Amino acid sequence: MKITEQIKLPIANEMELFEEKFRDSMSSKVALLNRITHYIVNRKGKQMRPMFVFLTAKMVSGGSINERTYRGASVIELIHTATLVHDDVVDDSNKRRGFFSLNALWKNKIAVLVGDYLLSKGLLLSIDNNDFDLLKIISVAVREMSEGELLQIEKARRLDITEDIYYEIIRQKTATLIAACCSLGACSVAPDDKDVVEKMRKFGELIGMAFQIKDDLFDYTDDAIGKPTGIDIKEQKMTLPLIYALNNCSPKEKSWVINSVKNYNKDKKRVKEVIQFVKDKNGLTYAEEKMVQFQQEALSLLQDFPTSTYKDSLVLMVNYVIERKK
Repeated sequence: MKITEQIKLPIANEMELFEEKFRDSMSSKVALLNRITHYIVNRKGKQMRPMFVFLTAKMVSGGSINERTYRGASVIELIHTATLVHDDVVDDSNKRRGFFSLNALWKNKIAVLVGDYLLSKGLLLSIDNNDFDLLKIISVAVREMSEGELLQIEKARRLDITEDIYYEIIRQKTATLIAACCSLGACSVAPDDKDVVEKMRKFGELIGMAFQIKDDLFDYTDDAIGKPTGIDIKEQKMTLPLIYALNNCSPKEKSWVINSVKNYNKDKKRVKEVIQFVKDKNGLTYAEEKMVQFQQEALSLLQDFPTSTYKDSLVLMVNYVIERKK
């Protein structure tokens, strides 16, 4: 059995029901919109985010969930999908998970409008049901994701990212959404237990950090993950292995690397040399150590919860994040 299927086992029924509710939450009176949202729903990914919501809720409550849990999972998926649609427009990307992106099929204007529509559907789902506590969690996540993207753009121009700024960027860009999933799950079933909601938010954040570092490491390996090696370097993205290498080399080497990333990032041979340089400077080893540190910290937050299949699945999920091959 695939590990994702194993993780999903204790919440298989909930995930099935969630898919129906999620599909309903997208419906519209506009035929074109329904055609597009149908296209989106049929090309879903692993659905890690709703899984985090349900597993967290069930672990915290001892196995019970409610309508708020389903709404929380739908809101997070609607808003996450909206950000992906907008990202594809911004990045001028024609593919998403191996399928054509919305902007490739229906052009940018429609894609942006669909993204706005999904965002508003998510907000209204919370407002119409007075889930203001859940709405606050998700709104903070959207704000942070936007700030993280802009911080990365600002720093990428100068290539002066320190390790601390890198952590802040990935915390906002990637970790904040997974943190929102886990705090939403906890808040949906235990709205008054602020400590548990905060603990699960922190848990999600730590997993998100480990997840992003794992993604950065893929840039330096030749595993078939659908993302060609060196793509971050070509896009002038400063990732942890590269930042570490730059902090541990001579001024001459440093200026060669920065010049390579800035001016020769389309030169395959030069990109290969930069990748080798990062490996030689133990950039990958360092990044792996940091990733495991975040993972262990996340696992330690689960210790106080009673043993359950939901907790086991969350542990599996944490391990899957850093052991996955794509």
